[in-house]
Amino acid sequence: MNERDEFLRDRVRPDPPRMPPRPPGPRAGGPRYTAPAPQPEPHDRGWRRALNLLTFGLVRPRPSAAQLQEAQCVAAIRTVLRGNYKVGVLGKGGVGKTSVAATVGSLFAELRGHDRVVAIDADTAFGRLISRIDPASAASFWELTADRDLRSFGDVAGRLGRNSAGLFVLGGEPASGPRRVLDSAIYREAARRLDRYFTISVIDCGSTMDAAVTQEVLRDLDALIVVSSPWADGASAAARTMEWMADQGLGTLLDNTVVVLNDSDGHADKRTRAMLAREFVDHGQPVVEVPFDPHLRPGGVIDVNREISPATRRKFLELTAMIAGLFAEDRT
Repeated sequence: MNERDEFLRDRVRPDPPRMPPRPPGPRAGGPRYTAPAPQPEPHDRGWRRALNLLTFGLVRPRPSAAQLQEAQCVAAIRTVLRGNYKVGVLGKGGVGKTSVAATVGSLFAELRGHDRVVAIDADTAFGRLISRIDPASAASFWELTADRDLRSFGDVAGRLGRNSAGLFVLGGEPASGPRRVLDSAIYREAARRLDRYFTISVIDCGSTMDAAVTQEVLRDLDALIVVSSPWADGASAAARTMEWMADQGLGTLLDNTVVVLNDSDGHADKRTRAMLAREFVDHGQPVVEVPFDPHLRPGGVIDVNREISPATRRKFLELTAMIAGLFAEDRT
């Protein structure tokens, strides 16, 4: 075991100071989701679907274990939620943080049809979230917060982008033109306006933990996703992130944190990835291992229905279900 592995083993899960839990109940003025979601049926694929079609529905093979697991994840994602909820996505540059944020947000939007879901780009280092969701949109914090005539959801939606899954998006700093630096006050005002209409917000955070905007985001989260590469150096960076959270008194949020080992370039070593996952799990952090997917690598719009592989979709369904479960536990 090398020095990096020893660092991870010793520091991946420090003993965080405990914070008193938030009182249960929805935030004032937040949207509500009250209708119980129907139990999903596992989707037929491959030879099961072919056999069903050939026999005109007379023969329906039992669903596979993967189909049953997918159905369970979908049911968890559709669990009844009241109020509004925020999940942040953290990670150093190059680990696929923005891809994870866009994919989780898209799955929430697709599967929670009665709710509104928005992704927010709070990365002050020229974040690219809007390019993964709706690159044609010019929506940003400044237009949303400057408009004093936002009296309805339609008014707010007109200041946002949207993808085919139904995920809305608020862009951050523009990629061209004069630079406009996002600050805590602008973020706070935008979040306040969005909370009136959106049940779930997925916030793509900056990689600088002590930045004022990042700290503003962390103070108001219900759950967190920490994205890491499947290598020891990436995992040690994730461990340092969680150690910093403990030092900052964010123990409750740390308890609601999921680690994603994301193979963003296809070069992951299975043995190393399995070892890192085991280290995080042994220290109490749930882990989801996302395989390499060429659709997520180029940087274009993410399509969670037609272009990501079934294996990748299953892993992101698992991740999204975990976050939904943390949301539900947070208010019970």
